[in-house]
Amino acid sequence: MDATLPISAASSLSATFPWLSLIVLLPAAAALLMPLLPGDADDPRLPRLLALAVLGVDLALMLWVFSRHFDGSFAGLQLVERVPWVPTLGLEWSLAADGLSAPLVVLSGLVTLLAVAASWNINRKTRLYFGLLLLQASAQGLVFLSQDFLLFFLAWELELVPVYLLIAIWGGKQRQYAATKFILYTASASLLILLSGLALALSGDSFTLNLSELAARSPGGTFGLLCYLGFLVGFGVKLPIFPLHTWLPDAHGEANAPVSMLLAGVLLKMGGYALLRFNVQMLPEAHLLLAPALIVLGIVNIIYGALNAFAQDNVKRRIACSSVSHMGFVLLGIGAIDALGMSGAMLQMISHGLIAASMFFVTGVFYERTKTLSIPNMGGLAKALPITFAFFLASSLASLALPGMSGFVSEITIFLGVTANDNFTVPFRVLTIVLAAIGLVLTPVYLLSLCRRVFFGPRIPALAVVGDMTPRELVIGLSLLVPTLVIGFWPRVAIDFYQASTNALSIELSHTSQLALGHVASFG
Repeated sequence: MDATLPISAASSLSATFPWLSLIVLLPAAAALLMPLLPGDADDPRLPRLLALAVLGVDLALMLWVFSRHFDGSFAGLQLVERVPWVPTLGLEWSLAADGLSAPLVVLSGLVTLLAVAASWNINRKTRLYFGLLLLQASAQGLVFLSQDFLLFFLAWELELVPVYLLIAIWGGKQRQYAATKFILYTASASLLILLSGLALALSGDSFTLNLSELAARSPGGTFGLLCYLGFLVGFGVKLPIFPLHTWLPDAHGEANAPVSMLLAGVLLKMGGYALLRFNVQMLPEAHLLLAPALIVLGIVNIIYGALNAFAQDNVKRRIACSSVSHMGFVLLGIGAIDALGMSGAMLQMISHGLIAASMFFVTGVFYERTKTLSIPNMGGLAKALPITFAFFLASSLASLALPGMSGFVSEITIFLGVTANDNFTVPFRVLTIVLAAIGLVLTPVYLLSLCRRVFFGPRIPALAVVGDMTPRELVIGLSLLVPTLVIGFWPRVAIDFYQASTNALSIELSHTSQLALGHVASFG
């Protein structure tokens, strides 16, 4: 198969063994075993051990399957599994992987495993807690691997439940407010996703929920535009896109550190993945029309998120606003409508998933020591927590796109994708780069000022003697920072997974653009 063929024209490679089903269902099966574990209901040892073991095996399985049975040079679907589930509804258990999904599945597996390892001090309703994390792992994998719209939607809804409960039960003082706001925003957005998907399924000569068949239809006109807008708002809440982002700082502010790792490391990436899978792949004509609007929204995200971060006196809320800013670069890459821009968007999702999870993890480390996230109530922690400070500084440098780290590679790729794109006028490209550069300038200011106030501010006597990172915490921190450095120095390790798929998306958009121009010329 020629990797340059559009995705809708690419064939698929079936699996000889249901590896993807095993990856998806293994954590859910372990979650069902949680109530059967012996011992005290609040004893964390057995539930934690089961969750760690199962997710460790699951991650190892992902790495083995994608290294041995996945070909990154192939643009079509691979490891395809299709089993009729509810034939009367046309619902299939349909899983497959391609360059858009495979790296995000691995990212999801790594961050979820490390979130469990970071949940060492959970000592209340531990079976439910670790069971929810296992269920979340299955739901996340199913979102990225589903090739049936209804199955995708069920997984999209399923992953909301564990996150809601994890915030509502184990969150901070305002946890009920934050959890309710999260579920209201995301559940309301899901209605638009469902309506848009069903409209596409009913739009052809026959009803189908298969994503490849829906992509082959590529409806245009007003109908395609309305479906595109429905998906954009629905997925934009999860990304999040301004002004649909306001649930995120509240959720991060009240969630514990492991749940924040999942929110920033995985859940936001679902929004970016879905925009590529549905808006770009299925509705290329509408995407070509609205790509400049996506770039404008991306610029707003970048600048607004950065400015809003300055106003936050809570460490986690400041990092949450930073996530809003950084996900604006994903919108910028998707809106660039060329292979380089979309490659940068994919790399930004992978990079930000690692960096944001690292920052929230280290924040949880010093919260467990200081019992506060208020920036004015901290100071001088660099002397008391030198190793913690080193990890937080390294994560901050990665976030502000220091050369040699993954954030730099992803953001410079997006910039090059926008500047090299002849689909936009030169003034538009120049203005886009200038405004995005403002966000790049603001990022080191609010992150380094955060480091200065927390670690080098006036020393607070009550925080003078606290223990530094334990060996377990060092392993978790290194597991997130090392890939960030590896991708920064050797980006091909990530790019080779998805480049064929992003190239195929770009070619499909080019074909659509040429067809549109041909129609205009013919009409003239």
